[in-house]
Amino acid sequence: MKKDISIPEVENVFLAAVQEWSDDFMEKVWYAYLVNDSDFQLDSVMVVSKAFGTIDGEMKKTSLLRHAFVEIPAVSVVKIEMIEKSVLALNNEFMLTYFIGNTLYDKKFIFKANSVTEETTEEVPILFVEGVMVK
Repeated sequence: MKKDISIPEVENVFLAAVQEWSDDFMEKVWYAYLVNDSDFQLDSVMVVSKAFGTIDGEMKKTSLLRHAFVEIPAVSVVKIEMIEKSVLALNNEFMLTYFIGNTLYDKKFIFKANSVTEETTEEVPILFVEGVMVK
């Protein structure tokens, strides 16, 4: 029954949006990173992302993007995807699912609309660069 289901809390694993130079676009662009600041390796990692919200009174949403990683070592980062400039005005949601041992963990991370800006950055652990974090 419901009381028998244990849902562990995700700790020391979070997302960060970091701005980097792109030779393809010849400008700085935002990239989403998964940061594993824990002492455990994450196995069978799945990240599903989408953006949604209202622009000029019209409801907008993007298609789902799926990313899979076999393992992410302890105290490491992995680049997930570029966050297109036009979707920064929307809520950007990332659903994270992974295993530590035989235990399944999952958490939803949301970069709120217009929250990913140079003014809201702070130093991201492990990367040691400025970025916007959601925990």
